Amino acid sequence: MKRSGSADLPLHHGHVPKWLAERMSRLGLAITEAIVADYGSAEVMRRLSDPFWFQSLGAVMGMDWHSSGITTSVMGALKAALNPHYRELGIYICGGKGNKSRQTPEELLRFGDRTGLNGQELVRCSRLSAKVDNTALQDGFQLYTHSFIVDSSGLWTVVQQGMQTGGTTARRYHWHSSSLRSFVDAPHTGICGQNQGRIMNLVAQAAAPSRAAMLSITSEHPERMIAEARRLILPNRHEVKAKDVDLKRLGAMLWLTHEKRPADFEELLLLEGMGPRTLQSMALVSEVIHGTPSRFDDPARFSFAHGGKDGHPFPVPLKVYDETISVLSKAVHRAKVGDSDKLHAIRKLSELSYQAEAGFSPNDNFDELIARERRDSWKYGGKTIFGDAMPPVESQLRLF
Repeated sequence: MKRSGSADLPLHHGHVPKWLAERMSRLGLAITEAIVADYGSAEVMRRLSDPFWFQSLGAVMGMDWHSSGITTSVMGALKAALNPHYRELGIYICGGKGNKSRQTPEELLRFGDRTGLNGQELVRCSRLSAKVDNTALQDGFQLYTHSFIVDSSGLWTVVQQGMQTGGTTARRYHWHSSSLRSFVDAPHTGICGQNQGRIMNLVAQAAAPSRAAMLSITSEHPERMIAEARRLILPNRHEVKAKDVDLKRLGAMLWLTHEKRPADFEELLLLEGMGPRTLQSMALVSEVIHGTPSRFDDPARFSFAHGGKDGHPFPVPLKVYDETISVLSKAVHRAKVGDSDKLHAIRKLSELSYQAEAGFSPNDNFDELIARERRDSWKYGGKTIFGDAMPPVESQLRLF
C-alpha cells in the first residue's frame, strides 16, 4: 500500500456559501476533464493522493488556503460535479463527511453492481484504510470524513480527515492503491505532522503482541517501521504572508501574464472572455492541471487565482472566476470534438510560466500586490462570506 502523505490544518467551522460552492463544482469538473483529456483518469487519482496538490486545488477554487474546510468542500464539490459524468470521465466518488462517510459501503456496492468491479473488495479497502488511520494508528485524531475515489479500472484513492481530540487542528490522510501489498505491512510511506508526543502505532514491528488482540486488520505481521515522507503543516492564521509563497514562481507568473504577453499566447488571447485578470487566474489553473509534484510545495500561491472566501489574500473575484470556468470549459468542449488547439494553448501558459522563472528576480512588492488586488476587487465582483467588496472611498466619490 502506498500512502502519499498527510496534512495538518487549522480546524475551521462554517459552511461554504452557495455562490462559491456552485463555482467550485463547475471549475472542479473543468479541471478534471482537462487532466483526463491529456493524462487519463489514473493521473487524477494520483494527484488527489498528493496532499500538496490537493491543497493547491482547494486554493485555486477560492477556499481558505490554509483551512481544514478545504477537505470536505473540495471533495463535496468534486463528488457533485464528477459522479454524473462517470461514463465519460471514468471517476466516481463515494462517502464524504459525517453520515455521508458511513454511506460509503452502500455506494461502493451499488457502484460495483453497475460497473462489474468487485464492490465487496472496494468496501474492504475503504474500511481498512479508515481502520488503520483511526484505530491501528492512534495519533490523537478521530476521523470524521472519508471519501473513497475509484476509477473504471479499479484504481482507488482515499482522502480522509480526523479531528484532534480536545484540540484545534485537523489532520488529512491520503492513500493511493498503486502499489497495494497489505494494509498492515508498513502501509505508510510516512506519517508527518506536529509532534503529538508518544502515540500507539499498531502497524509497527514492536506492536506485534498488541496486534494479536485487535481487529482483523492486525492478523498480518508487519516487518518494518514507517518511513518519513513529505508533510504539509499550515499555520493557524488567515492572512497570506510572503513566506507562504514561492515569490519567484508567483512573480514570474504575474510578470508573464500582465506585462510580457509573448506571441505564444495568440490562441489563448483570442478565447472569448480572456482579459488581463483572467489570464492571471488561468496561469495558475493551468499549473494545477499540468504541473509536476514539485510545483505544489507552496499551496498558498494558488490562492492568487481566485482569492479566498474569508477575504485572504483578497475577496473571490466572481467575474474572473466565471470567466476562468467559461474559458476552460469551452476549451475542453472543443477538444472533445477534435479541436484541441485551445486546450494546448492553456497548457502552453503553464509551460511559459516555468520558462519565465529561469532569469526572474522577484521584487519586494508582495504586500503591494495584495493591496492592489483588494483595492480593485470590487471591479471584478469581489465577494466574501462577509459580503460584497466595496470600492475605495476615493472611487466612491468619483462615482457620484
